[in-house]
Amino acid sequence: MAPKRVVPGRHCPNCKCYGRHRNGSAADQSTIDGGFMDYVKLGNTGLDISRLCLGCMTFGEPDAGTHPWTLGEEASRPIIKHAVEQGINFFDTANSYSAGTSETIVGKLLKEFTRRDETVIATKVFFPANMWEGSTRPNEKGLSRKAIMSSIDASLTRLGTDYVDLYQIHRWDYDTPIEETMEALHDVVKAGKARYIGASSMYAWQFAKAQQVATAHGWSRFVSMQNYLNLVYREEEREMIPLCIDQGVGLMPWSPMARGRLTRPHGQQTERTRTDVSGQSFYEATEKEDGRVIDAVEQLAAERGVPMAQIALAWVLAKRGVSAPIVGASKAMQLDDAIAALQLVLSDEDIKRLEAPYVPHAVTGFV
Repeated sequence: MAPKRVVPGRHCPNCKCYGRHRNGSAADQSTIDGGFMDYVKLGNTGLDISRLCLGCMTFGEPDAGTHPWTLGEEASRPIIKHAVEQGINFFDTANSYSAGTSETIVGKLLKEFTRRDETVIATKVFFPANMWEGSTRPNEKGLSRKAIMSSIDASLTRLGTDYVDLYQIHRWDYDTPIEETMEALHDVVKAGKARYIGASSMYAWQFAKAQQVATAHGWSRFVSMQNYLNLVYREEEREMIPLCIDQGVGLMPWSPMARGRLTRPHGQQTERTRTDVSGQSFYEATEKEDGRVIDAVEQLAAERGVPMAQIALAWVLAKRGVSAPIVGASKAMQLDDAIAALQLVLSDEDIKRLEAPYVPHAVTGFV
């Protein structure tokens, strides 16, 4: 199922109209900055989202949590501003990112640069906001009714909004009955605190079970799946992606560029790759094999005269069922590369070359 297309718009800095003024007239093209942004529906919902979702793990106080590479408010400001100016309306964060400071920064800056009714805000629940402090108090973690109800209120306070557009479970909770979780999420929607619910990072059988439970009770179903997918990790193609396509669930792949590994020649490192312990654990077992995939990306990028990041992202965008990949950015130019990938079309032969070196991987990202 291909994403449902919405007429592309462009952002007008004078009134934030995305191509049409609030009085209905067309925006003067000379006043519009930035390139074209495509908009699609999220899965089979009526929700309009930009074809790219800005991942907000990058934004957060560096001394909060265990990610010293995150950007505080002032460093985040130009990136979020640039995203809005380029027509991105979809922003994904989580209660646990940088001990909640990601939500605080994102909420504050979105208020500064755009209107709430033009923005699609997604956040998550499962991990506690203080998870990196070494002590989790009872009912702070997981997907119990109490944890969900407390977490949504705390997230709304940090984001400075009355509701989120997409409320996602960050992981599967093995310690809480799925019936309890799904009913609580349904009640969050009915209370007006979330417009839709989504899921992230789990086995396909778990996702199917959750959807069946919701259907059987007449509760809200998940409309999206935020799963781990890129050229060096394609295990989701076996079960989860076919399930989501069949069910009309929109895919929001995270780490489409493998935490930067697909954006530079194999072996090159940045400060983040040197300090990102969890990211290292995802790839260390297949470092040699993944290097062949990265080499293929580098070669094709050189032939096409584009950055490697554009090739890697164009591959994800071409995958059936993908509504909006989640892209992170610590510099405005990285966003520009991501937006340029929307116009990059890979041939069938290009895709075969990129996929040929892949070897099966152990399931990771949530186990």
